[in-house]
Order: sequence, then C-alpha cells, then structure tokens
Amino acid sequence: MPIDSVMRRLMALLLALPALAAPPVSAAIDRGPVATIAMIAEPLGIDSLMGSGVDPHLYKLTRTDIARLLGASHLLYCGLGLEGKMLDAVERLARSGKPATAVCEAVAEADRLPVAAGYAGAADPHLWMDPALWAKALETAAGRLGVPPPEGFAELDAYARASIASIPADARVLVTAHDAFAYFGRRYGLEVVGIQGVNTESEAGLRAIEAAVETVVAHRLPAVFVESTVSDRNVRAIVEGAAARGHRVAIGGLLFSDAMGPAGTYEGTYIGMIDHNVTTIARALGGRAPERGMQGKLRTHDGR
Repeated sequence: MPIDSVMRRLMALLLALPALAAPPVSAAIDRGPVATIAMIAEPLGIDSLMGSGVDPHLYKLTRTDIARLLGASHLLYCGLGLEGKMLDAVERLARSGKPATAVCEAVAEADRLPVAAGYAGAADPHLWMDPALWAKALETAAGRLGVPPPEGFAELDAYARASIASIPADARVLVTAHDAFAYFGRRYGLEVVGIQGVNTESEAGLRAIEAAVETVVAHRLPAVFVESTVSDRNVRAIVEGAAARGHRVAIGGLLFSDAMGPAGTYEGTYIGMIDHNVTTIARALGGRAPERGMQGKLRTHDGR
C-alpha cells in the first residue's frame, strides 16, 4: 500500500476523536520510536509525548502529538488504563498495524497488583515504582526496539531497600496524594495510603481523608507527602485534621509519581526520580539516607 494511503488511513482513525484536527500528511514523517511517558522513554533513550509535571491519567492529545504518533516507527505505552484520555487513539493505531508495545502489560499478571472497583484498567499501572519489576518491563521493550536494556537498576533497588529499611518500624507508612506507590510499598515493606484512588480523575471523599488522618495520628507519623502531578489540597487537609487531633505532621516533601522531574535534571531521569523519592521518604520518616541521594546528585532544598 502506498505510504500516503497508509497515512490517510491512520489519520482517519484519529479524526474520530473529539476536538482534534489531524495534521497534514507531510507532518507524519518517520521520527523513530516514541513513548507516551518519560518513565519508558528516558531509560531507553527515546522521545516521549509527556514531560515533567504532566498527569498521564488526564492528558489529551494535541495536533503535534498526532503527528508524532503517526510518524513514530514504534509506539511504546504503558497500557493498563494509565493513558486514560488518549488510550483509545493509541490502541487504534496499534490495531491498524503500527508497531506498538504495551510495556506495563508485558509484565506477568501474577506480578501486577489489583485496583479498587471503578478504575478502568485491569490492574494498577504504576509498575515503575518497583525498579526490579520495571527493569524486566523495559528489558522486553528494549528487545522490541533492538537496543540494549537500561542499566543501574540493581544498584538503585539495593539503595532503596537499605534506605527504607532504616525507617523506624512504626513509621513505615507512606501517606501520599494518590494511590501510585503500591508497587513501591510492596517491594520495600511500606504500608501505603493514597488519598485519591489509582486514577487522579476520581475525587477523594471526606471518608478517605478522615481515614488517612486516623492513620497519621495512630502511627504518630512525622510526615505526609505531596506529588508533582496532583493537587496538594487533600494532603493539606490531612495536616489540618491531624493538628485538630493534637498531632503535628509535616509535609515531608514532593514526590514524583506519574511524571519524572524537570527535563535536564538528575530528577528528570528514571534513576534520579526513584532516588529522589526514596531519599525524601526515608529522611522525612526518620530513616537514614544521604541528603543528595545514592549518587550525590540530588538537588538540595535550596535548589543547589
């Protein structure tokens, strides 16, 4: 089939999406492999649609994104419902013959965690929060692209295990803005309380906030955490609720959950993202971790 006919066919599939106009065929040139999220793209050295601070649950495709998808030689996405508002377009492209890999769905079902009722996906998609599991997922993706698998994950996993283990047992409870850290908790022995569900489209109810306050007060937790892609409103409500119960809890820091740190920074790499999270959590909950993380590359609180 002539290339122009293929491109017109693919664009026709995307034209059915509301409020989007397709770019001209000339925009759909070969741009190499493209991933939806940076946690896939950065370790593999390829481009991603979404950058720092972008919530994949809520992201909507732009005209430029359509051109990049059409021109991609291979499309890599998480799946499991993560790319909520754009997943239909991604899956249509895959069904049309575009080479595509659902990286999270390549992980064995036995290794996936279930989610609460009401989430569109079949399992919790936040597998990158477990470096050992994510290494396996990216190994599959690298094989599809014919590139070497990323390195450094074993060292990261060992650092995380030692750092989280240094937190006093009663304080090994991670309270965050939404439920993105279940794999992290399973891997490193933390109880995890996400105020919102797995999908950030859902609203946290008063009952969920009250339950989180109960947990904070019962464990006398020193800190709770906000996230870069989620409003801090509910976390601050927990701080106020705990104060009303006579317990002072601090906001222990900002965590990267559904997106990595700013591009061009150490925290804007996958290893830097997890290093930042581990170091921030361990230090805020009373554990031991160097201020600049396992490689001495993390920025300090004053930005240095």
